[in-house]
Amino acid sequence: MSMTQELLKARTSLENNLRELLGVPVFLIEMDAFALPCGCGGVTINTRGLQLDDLEVFEEHILKYLTDTVTSLDIEPSFLFARLIPGTSEIASINARVLCNSCYMDFGRGSGKQPRPDIYIMRFDRRE
Repeated sequence: MSMTQELLKARTSLENNLRELLGVPVFLIEMDAFALPCGCGGVTINTRGLQLDDLEVFEEHILKYLTDTVTSLDIEPSFLFARLIPGTSEIASINARVLCNSCYMDFGRGSGKQPRPDIYIMRFDRRE
């Protein structure tokens, strides 16, 4: 199966799981795998119809669905988070990253679920 076919299958499965869980029309309009110049890699999923309240209430389930989705693509993320549209409670994207050392240090300095107003952290794996 090609990479685009795998992404399409994973995107569709996650979208269906979120719609069933939340009972609302959530749309995952784009799913991209990425590799950044700093060394980070992972997946970004642009969303419509997903709210911060949904994430806070169903975080455990959404985190499991997201983890299962990205591990099915052979990505073992250490950082899973949602990016909000500034000034709203609408989630613009959900992200799964394997952090490079530099970004690990940057994000590791923050504390709590929202180290910045536009970021909601679902999982941050601390290194030994």
